[in-house]
Amino acid sequence: MSSEITQALEQAINSLVEEGKEPSVALIKSRLATPLPMPLIIKALQAWKKNAKVPNIEKTEPALSQEERIKQLEQQVAALTARIEQLEL
Repeated sequence: MSSEITQALEQAINSLVEEGKEPSVALIKSRLATPLPMPLIIKALQAWKKNAKVPNIEKTEPALSQEERIKQLEQQVAALTARIEQLEL
């Protein structure tokens, strides 16, 4: 099952090919409804040129900074501590 990003890239490339145009990064980018990072477009174009197929590209969550992770963990510890205190009553 392809992701939405992969489908959008495939549609953009296929529409260019149907119009008789050679897909390029700029043309693909102009056809996308939502902006994608340039490295993803380049990767998709290179794979398409090599295999006539767009690789499956999944959207990933950005990695949290250490400060954000610490803040989340502190909140989680506080919530768990409150639950333990309620259970001990």
